[in-house]
Amino acid sequence: MTTTAAGRPTADSAQPDPGSGSASATGPVAASGPTAEGPALTEAPSVVVDPGAAEGPGPVAGPDAAPAAAGDWQATHVFYAANPRPMLLRCIRPLVAGLEADGLISGWFFINYWLEGPHVRLRLKPSSARAAAEVRRRTEEAVDAFLTDRPALYEVDSGFLNDFYNTLFDIEFPGAERGHYTDAQGRMRLRPNNSRSAEPYEPEYGKYGGPAGVALAEWHFRHSSDLVVDALRTKNLHLRTVLLGTSAQLMMVMSGTFLRGDAELADYLDSYYTFWHRAFPGTGFIGSEEYDRNYAAMAPSLAAHFTRVRAATRDGAPGRLPSFLAGWAEHCAELRARAVKLAGDGDLVFRSWDGERDERVTDPAAALPLLLSPYMHMTNNRLHVTIRDEAYLAHVLSRALREPADGEAP
Repeated sequence: MTTTAAGRPTADSAQPDPGSGSASATGPVAASGPTAEGPALTEAPSVVVDPGAAEGPGPVAGPDAAPAAAGDWQATHVFYAANPRPMLLRCIRPLVAGLEADGLISGWFFINYWLEGPHVRLRLKPSSARAAAEVRRRTEEAVDAFLTDRPALYEVDSGFLNDFYNTLFDIEFPGAERGHYTDAQGRMRLRPNNSRSAEPYEPEYGKYGGPAGVALAEWHFRHSSDLVVDALRTKNLHLRTVLLGTSAQLMMVMSGTFLRGDAELADYLDSYYTFWHRAFPGTGFIGSEEYDRNYAAMAPSLAAHFTRVRAATRDGAPGRLPSFLAGWAEHCAELRARAVKLAGDGDLVFRSWDGERDERVTDPAAALPLLLSPYMHMTNNRLHVTIRDEAYLAHVLSRALREPADGEAP
């Protein structure tokens, strides 16, 4: 069967790196062959910054907004116009570790987002109503200390990034809802850099399959967040080839676990690329011919590696993979099994494409690609992979699957 990549329409993705003085500049990077990080990848050409969101923007909380019920998720948005790696490693990681050690939280995750300025959205779930106030206090204390010690020096109130964000804003918010986020000139309002804000937590029930699907996504997001923070700590993800190689391997494992037929997976990856290509018409954000030119440099090693990963996931043998991927493969297999059960039990309810009705999906073959798209995308979001690079990886992985290395069967 042909599987589309569409979960639900969205423009969510990773953030730029304004701290570098450019918008995730992507010059040509030579492919150097396989490394300990996996096969090196030639980078997608040109320059691009992505929008970003895991939940969709939702209404702005006013001064009279009701506080979240004690024990529910707490959401803190930290506006930080620089690469979030230092914040994640020096602030959020020790904060979460301390809260977990003291039994104060039962879940957490983070995403990168762009609306009203680049920021990290931190989600913490207090373990009880009694723990909620202490979780909030420790969060505010840790974030304030970090912003004081290591403020972001870049500002996005003028120049390329501000213009770019407004282009994204015009694409994603063409209607009346943009009024929540605009200034007197009709441009996207920017929150103060190096600031934090407690906000409502508003899950995208329509995208993830209703309450049961959101609960599953939250469980998965915790694992994905832990994985990414650990990768930031142990891998040279500041090197673009390493970042893209890591992303490609995680995409291989997750997509290969969810969709086990070769033709089905190749069609899915094609449609995943096509979705992002169509999401930004007339912008040139997502390439085509240049992707094919870069593919030739990496094709042999990439195809061979994808073949090995596919075989391990198909055989249920994660131990054949490097330890970093083995744990991810085990998690993805459990995630898939839980999603299949929810579908079979009739617990997954998605919002229709036109937003007019709910659709209960009971066939796992239909539910799995709907969930795979946001799952895979949000891991790339956490890695700080741009939409351009993500679309590029989907394109080259599809080609690698259709054109396996000489002498190796797919």
